[in-house]
Amino acid sequence: MSSLIKLENVTKKYRLGENELLVLKDIHFQLDAGEMTAIVGMSGSGKSTLMNIMGFLDRCTEGRYFFAGDDVSSLPEHTLASIRNQKIGFVFQSFFLLPRSTALQNVMLPLFYRGTPHIEAEEAARQMLAKVGVAHLAHHKPHQLSGGQQQRVAIARALVGHPDVILADEPTGALDSQTGHEVMELFAELNRKEGRTIVIITHDKEISRRCQRVVAIKDGSIVE
Repeated sequence: MSSLIKLENVTKKYRLGENELLVLKDIHFQLDAGEMTAIVGMSGSGKSTLMNIMGFLDRCTEGRYFFAGDDVSSLPEHTLASIRNQKIGFVFQSFFLLPRSTALQNVMLPLFYRGTPHIEAEEAARQMLAKVGVAHLAHHKPHQLSGGQQQRVAIARALVGHPDVILADEPTGALDSQTGHEVMELFAELNRKEGRTIVIITHDKEISRRCQRVVAIKDGSIVE
Protein backbone atom coordinates (compact mmCIF):
# COMPACT_ATOMS: atom_id res chain seq x y z
CA MET A 1 0.00 0.00 0.00
CA SER A 2 1.11 3.58 -0.60
CA SER A 3 0.56 6.63 1.55
CA LEU A 4 -2.45 8.61 0.37
CA ILE A 5 -2.83 11.13 3.20
CA LYS A 6 -0.08 12.24 5.54
CA LEU A 7 -0.41 14.94 8.18
CA GLU A 8 2.68 16.26 9.96
CA ASN A 9 2.49 18.45 13.09
CA VAL A 10 -0.97 19.67 12.12
CA THR A 11 -2.53 22.22 14.45
CA LYS A 12 -5.83 24.05 13.99
CA LYS A 13 -6.81 27.22 15.84
CA TYR A 14 -9.88 29.40 15.48
CA ARG A 15 -9.96 33.01 16.59
CA LEU A 16 -12.94 33.99 18.71
CA GLY A 17 -12.71 37.73 19.23
CA GLU A 18 -9.51 38.27 21.18
CA ASN A 19 -9.22 34.61 22.12
CA GLU A 20 -7.93 31.55 20.28
CA LEU A 21 -9.60 28.16 20.37
CA LEU A 22 -7.15 25.30 19.88
CA VAL A 23 -9.07 22.48 18.19
CA LEU A 24 -6.27 20.21 16.91
CA LYS A 25 -2.86 19.86 18.54
CA ASP A 26 0.22 18.57 16.73
CA ILE A 27 -1.56 15.84 14.78
CA HIS A 28 0.49 13.14 13.05
CA PHE A 29 -1.62 10.86 10.87
CA GLN A 30 -1.09 8.65 7.84
CA LEU A 31 -3.68 6.90 5.70
CA ASP A 32 -2.66 4.29 3.16
CA ALA A 33 -4.54 3.56 -0.03
CA GLY A 34 -7.03 0.73 0.47
CA GLU A 35 -7.48 1.24 4.21
CA MET A 36 -10.82 1.41 5.98
CA THR A 37 -10.13 3.49 9.08
CA ALA A 38 -12.32 4.82 11.87
CA ILE A 39 -11.51 8.08 13.62
CA VAL A 40 -13.33 7.98 16.94
CA GLY A 41 -13.96 10.54 19.64
CA MET A 42 -16.61 12.26 21.66
CA SER A 43 -18.44 15.35 20.43
CA GLY A 44 -16.03 18.28 20.44
CA SER A 45 -12.92 16.10 20.30
CA GLY A 46 -11.80 17.57 16.96
CA LYS A 47 -12.57 14.59 14.73
CA SER A 48 -14.81 16.51 12.29
CA THR A 49 -12.27 19.32 12.05
CA LEU A 50 -9.66 16.71 11.19
CA MET A 51 -11.94 15.34 8.47
CA ASN A 52 -12.52 18.83 7.09
CA ILE A 53 -8.78 19.37 6.77
CA MET A 54 -8.28 16.01 5.08
CA GLY A 55 -11.15 16.82 2.70
CA PHE A 56 -9.87 20.31 1.78
CA LEU A 57 -12.87 21.96 3.43
CA ASP A 58 -10.56 23.72 5.90
CA ARG A 59 -6.86 24.45 6.29
CA CYS A 60 -4.51 23.69 9.13
CA THR A 61 -3.10 26.67 11.02
CA GLU A 62 0.28 24.99 11.39
CA GLY A 63 1.88 21.86 9.98
CA ARG A 64 1.95 20.17 6.59
CA TYR A 65 -0.53 18.09 4.62
CA PHE A 66 0.65 15.67 1.94
CA PHE A 67 -1.90 14.17 -0.44
CA ALA A 68 -0.69 11.36 -2.73
CA GLY A 69 2.86 12.47 -1.97
CA ASP A 70 2.35 16.15 -2.80
CA ASP A 71 2.50 18.94 -0.21
CA VAL A 72 -0.90 20.63 -0.54
CA SER A 73 -0.63 22.79 2.57
CA SER A 74 -0.23 26.10 0.75
CA LEU A 75 -2.10 25.53 -2.49
CA PRO A 76 -4.60 28.23 -3.53
CA GLU A 77 -8.30 27.71 -2.88
CA HIS A 78 -9.25 27.05 -6.51
CA THR A 79 -6.65 24.29 -6.73
CA LEU A 80 -7.89 22.70 -3.51
CA ALA A 81 -11.46 22.88 -4.80
CA SER A 82 -10.40 21.03 -7.94
CA ILE A 83 -8.61 18.33 -5.93
CA ARG A 84 -11.65 18.01 -3.66
CA ASN A 85 -13.97 17.51 -6.62
CA GLN A 86 -11.70 14.98 -8.32
CA LYS A 87 -10.24 13.07 -5.38
CA ILE A 88 -12.60 13.21 -2.38
CA GLY A 89 -16.07 11.72 -1.88
CA PHE A 90 -18.10 12.93 1.11
CA VAL A 91 -20.87 11.20 3.04
CA PHE A 92 -22.54 13.10 5.88
CA GLN A 93 -24.95 12.25 8.69
CA SER A 94 -27.62 14.57 7.27
CA PHE A 95 -27.32 13.26 3.68
CA PHE A 96 -27.38 16.78 2.12
CA LEU A 97 -29.40 15.73 -0.89
CA LEU A 98 -31.01 18.47 -2.98
CA PRO A 99 -34.70 18.21 -2.01
CA ARG A 100 -36.15 19.18 -5.40
CA SER A 101 -33.88 16.87 -7.38
CA THR A 102 -34.32 13.15 -7.97
CA ALA A 103 -31.92 10.56 -6.65
CA LEU A 104 -30.43 10.29 -10.14
CA GLN A 105 -29.93 14.05 -10.41
CA ASN A 106 -28.33 14.20 -6.98
CA VAL A 107 -25.80 11.52 -7.94
CA MET A 108 -25.04 13.25 -11.24
CA LEU A 109 -24.23 16.55 -9.52
CA PRO A 110 -20.47 16.06 -8.89
CA LEU A 111 -20.00 15.14 -12.55
CA PHE A 112 -21.74 18.33 -13.68
CA TYR A 113 -19.13 20.31 -11.74
CA ARG A 114 -16.47 18.50 -13.75
CA GLY A 115 -18.14 19.33 -17.03
CA THR A 116 -19.01 15.71 -17.81
CA PRO A 117 -21.50 15.42 -20.71
CA HIS A 118 -25.07 14.76 -19.58
CA ILE A 119 -25.44 11.33 -21.19
CA GLU A 120 -22.16 10.13 -19.69
CA ALA A 121 -23.02 11.55 -16.26
CA GLU A 122 -26.46 9.92 -16.28
CA GLU A 123 -25.07 6.51 -17.19
CA ALA A 124 -22.42 6.73 -14.47
CA ALA A 125 -25.04 7.81 -11.91
CA ARG A 126 -27.34 4.92 -12.84
CA GLN A 127 -24.48 2.47 -12.43
CA MET A 128 -23.67 3.81 -8.97
CA LEU A 129 -27.29 3.71 -7.84
CA ALA A 130 -27.35 0.08 -8.94
CA LYS A 131 -24.12 -0.61 -7.07
CA VAL A 132 -25.61 0.61 -3.78
CA GLY A 133 -28.92 -1.18 -4.36
CA VAL A 134 -31.33 1.68 -5.13
CA ALA A 135 -31.44 1.75 -8.94
CA HIS A 136 -35.23 1.35 -8.79
CA LEU A 137 -35.47 4.64 -6.88
CA ALA A 138 -33.63 6.76 -9.46
CA HIS A 139 -36.57 9.08 -10.09
CA HIS A 140 -37.68 9.45 -6.49
CA LYS A 141 -37.02 12.68 -4.63
CA PRO A 142 -35.44 12.62 -1.15
CA HIS A 143 -38.75 13.07 0.71
CA GLN A 144 -39.97 9.87 -0.94
CA LEU A 145 -37.04 7.85 0.42
CA SER A 146 -36.31 6.35 3.82
CA GLY A 147 -33.25 7.47 5.75
CA GLY A 148 -31.31 4.39 4.69
CA GLN A 149 -32.25 4.90 1.06
CA GLN A 150 -31.19 8.55 1.22
CA GLN A 151 -27.84 7.55 2.67
CA ARG A 152 -27.33 4.99 -0.11
CA VAL A 153 -28.00 7.74 -2.65
CA ALA A 154 -25.48 9.94 -0.82
CA ILE A 155 -22.92 7.12 -0.99
CA ALA A 156 -23.58 6.72 -4.72
CA ARG A 157 -22.98 10.45 -5.13
CA ALA A 158 -19.70 10.12 -3.22
CA LEU A 159 -18.61 7.21 -5.43
CA VAL A 160 -19.68 8.45 -8.85
CA GLY A 161 -16.51 10.41 -9.58
CA HIS A 162 -14.24 7.48 -8.54
CA PRO A 163 -12.52 9.46 -5.76
CA ASP A 164 -9.28 8.37 -4.15
CA VAL A 165 -10.83 8.48 -0.68
CA ILE A 166 -14.30 8.54 0.86
CA LEU A 167 -14.72 10.62 4.02
CA ALA A 168 -17.85 9.68 5.95
CA ASP A 169 -18.82 11.88 8.91
CA GLU A 170 -21.17 10.00 11.27
CA PRO A 171 -22.76 8.23 8.27
CA THR A 172 -25.09 6.14 10.44
CA GLY A 173 -25.92 8.83 12.99
CA ALA A 174 -29.39 9.56 11.59
CA LEU A 175 -30.29 5.90 11.01
CA ASP A 176 -31.77 3.16 13.14
CA SER A 177 -29.41 0.39 14.20
CA GLN A 178 -30.44 -2.12 11.52
CA THR A 179 -30.19 0.41 8.70
CA GLY A 180 -26.89 1.65 10.09
CA HIS A 181 -25.61 -1.93 10.04
CA GLU A 182 -26.62 -2.24 6.39
CA VAL A 183 -24.81 0.98 5.48
CA MET A 184 -21.66 -0.22 7.22
CA GLU A 185 -21.94 -3.53 5.36
CA LEU A 186 -21.97 -1.52 2.14
CA PHE A 187 -18.84 0.41 3.14
CA ALA A 188 -17.09 -2.83 4.11
CA GLU A 189 -18.01 -4.41 0.79
CA LEU A 190 -16.72 -1.41 -1.16
CA ASN A 191 -13.46 -1.62 0.74
CA ARG A 192 -13.10 -5.39 0.52
CA LYS A 193 -14.14 -5.94 -3.10
CA GLU A 194 -13.02 -2.70 -4.75
CA GLY A 195 -10.20 -1.61 -2.47
CA ARG A 196 -11.90 1.71 -1.71
CA THR A 197 -10.09 3.90 0.80
CA ILE A 198 -12.64 4.91 3.44
CA VAL A 199 -12.44 7.02 6.60
CA ILE A 200 -15.38 6.80 9.01
CA ILE A 201 -15.72 9.61 11.55
CA THR A 202 -17.78 8.33 14.49
CA HIS A 203 -18.34 8.29 18.22
CA ASP A 204 -19.96 4.84 17.99
CA LYS A 205 -17.68 1.99 19.08
CA GLU A 206 -19.88 -0.57 17.31
CA ILE A 207 -19.30 1.27 14.03
CA SER A 208 -15.56 1.59 14.60
CA ARG A 209 -15.21 -2.15 15.18
CA ARG A 210 -16.20 -2.71 11.57
CA CYS A 211 -13.04 -0.93 10.41
CA GLN A 212 -9.59 -2.41 9.98
CA ARG A 213 -7.96 0.36 11.99
CA VAL A 214 -9.20 2.66 14.74
CA VAL A 215 -7.64 6.03 15.57
CA ALA A 216 -8.87 7.75 18.73
CA ILE A 217 -8.85 11.51 19.18
CA LYS A 218 -9.42 13.32 22.48
CA ASP A 219 -9.24 17.05 23.19
CA GLY A 220 -7.70 17.67 19.79
CA SER A 221 -4.92 15.08 20.09
CA ILE A 222 -4.58 11.54 18.75
CA VAL A 223 -4.32 9.29 21.79
CA GLU A 224 -4.01 5.82 20.18
